[in-house]
Amino acid sequence: MKILRSIGAVLAGLIFIVVTHTVTDKILEGAGIFPPPAQGLHITWMLITALVYRILFQVAGSFITAMLAPSRPFLHGMIIGVIGFVLGSVAAVVAIPMQLSPAWYPIALALSAIPSAWLGASIYTGSRAR
Repeated sequence: MKILRSIGAVLAGLIFIVVTHTVTDKILEGAGIFPPPAQGLHITWMLITALVYRILFQVAGSFITAMLAPSRPFLHGMIIGVIGFVLGSVAAVVAIPMQLSPAWYPIALALSAIPSAWLGASIYTGSRAR
């Protein structure tokens, strides 16, 4: 039963991250702030904005995972980071040749996954220690 709760905690964090990324992207595209995905994203302030909110959602997703973990919350939070790094690296390899954004953007997304997860898990474990 504990393994199911662990899997559920990780899935909850991943679902939170995917849903918040997707909804925020759609809101910004629908409002005309960001261009449609097929046009790519090449304007620096837009890329930085997207990177910032994605990092914040990654931190929150790791926090949620740590909070829901049945034991070892920091480890569970870091699992989110490893998954994010692996998926982000694959996405970068696929996306860079498509030239939908400058190469630094998908690389930054992949590289931010583990530090973001560390921060989210640390915030949770630190608040729990008090």
